[in-house]
Amino acid sequence: MLHPFIGRRRELKLLDELWKKKVASLVVLRGRRRIGKSRLAEEFAKGRAHYVLSGNPPTEAISAQNQREEFARQLHRQLQIPLPRADDWGDLFWLLAQHTQKGRTVIVLDEISWMGSKDPTFLGKLKTAWDLYFTKNPECILLICGSISSWIEKNILSSTGFFGRISLDIILEELSLQECNEFWNGKKQLISAFDKLKILAVTGGVPRYLEEILPTKSAEENIQRLCFQKEGFLYNEFERIFSDLFSSRGVIYKQIVKRLAEGACELKEIYQALHVEKSGVISEYLHDLITAGFIAQDTTWHIKTGKDSKLSRYRLKDNYLRFYLKYIEPNRKKIELGGLKLPLQWHSIMGLQFENLVLHNRKTIHTILGIDTAELVNANPFFQRPTTTHPGCQIDYMIQNKFGTCYLCEIKFATRPLTLSIITEMQKKIQSLQHPKHTSFRPVLIHVNGVDDEVIESEFFASIIDFSELLLAPTGA
Repeated sequence: MLHPFIGRRRELKLLDELWKKKVASLVVLRGRRRIGKSRLAEEFAKGRAHYVLSGNPPTEAISAQNQREEFARQLHRQLQIPLPRADDWGDLFWLLAQHTQKGRTVIVLDEISWMGSKDPTFLGKLKTAWDLYFTKNPECILLICGSISSWIEKNILSSTGFFGRISLDIILEELSLQECNEFWNGKKQLISAFDKLKILAVTGGVPRYLEEILPTKSAEENIQRLCFQKEGFLYNEFERIFSDLFSSRGVIYKQIVKRLAEGACELKEIYQALHVEKSGVISEYLHDLITAGFIAQDTTWHIKTGKDSKLSRYRLKDNYLRFYLKYIEPNRKKIELGGLKLPLQWHSIMGLQFENLVLHNRKTIHTILGIDTAELVNANPFFQRPTTTHPGCQIDYMIQNKFGTCYLCEIKFATRPLTLSIITEMQKKIQSLQHPKHTSFRPVLIHVNGVDDEVIESEFFASIIDFSELLLAPTGA
């Protein structure tokens, strides 16, 4: 039984609006593995005539002919027709188009890079079939889905063959914290925000992972079951991701991710970690990891002008990958020998995991602070390098508006209430910032386990946001 569909209201609205058109629509739906692309497509297609056809997972044994044969078998079952020949993609697409000529019809080509990457004729045949056949039905929506976003970007979105033909390009991000909260079902009011944070520190807002939660179990019991026994859903997930998405090049991608698991860094530090010279190839790998939804490139800016600087850092934004590299991979042998108890020191990883969750939900932060998006000059993690006149400085998240105000957000995980030392820490950061005289600073504290009364009474922070506020803010904030 499928878990009730949660979230994605904005994406469903975008898709529903396509029915108002009087011509067929070609849609690209991409995002991280397990992020819910197929589920969204199925939810959109529910109640309408629809066909979902998927490529086979790639292995050396799977050939282009195997992919066509599997596609033919799926046509045979879904269209209820004799098994067609699988010699040519053009014939297979034509056959599908002949059976979807009239009425509201949704066609989903899932894992399209698996389907077509081994056949150089695939994309040309698909483009021709779209132009000549599928567009003949003005109520047809063809949804192209895939986890290898870089392949889709290169071969479809940036292809002259598909130029001007894409009606929508939807990139699915992690679910908001408000939507994640729904996975605790009727028990969400009984579970503390801290207990939920411990789960989300491992799963992030990835819906397929959240579906594995047992709300009747504690966070530690859930993580133990999913991660620290060889049958656990998240035990082998890392290897599946890298073998499916990156194939033989997975080793380099893994090395990059391992470096970023230690903390955000600049490009030159990635070269150093890989022991390679400056190369465009590494930049290409980083771009692939960004489009796949695993890492982010955070660009800092000049406060005086609001314009982006040349400085940027790469950050591992995927909580599961980081948890795996820190705690599961180093203990695989012990787990294989009979399981392993959740390491007591695992809370030491929570700071960056918590930060990721907050950064994924920056729109909710803006709403809580009453910031109008139209007034933003820039908003991102901020840092400045040390100079002879100014020390280095790093702000977890800074929001600058066009009225000269900077909101400095300190994202702080602690197992106990925060004390006055957090104010001293923040004051040092403010003093280190290079900024024009007219700039106003409004410090913001985002926490999970409370703050001492002295911190509140000091009125140093313009706003103090509890993690529970992010979980319970109105969905869509």
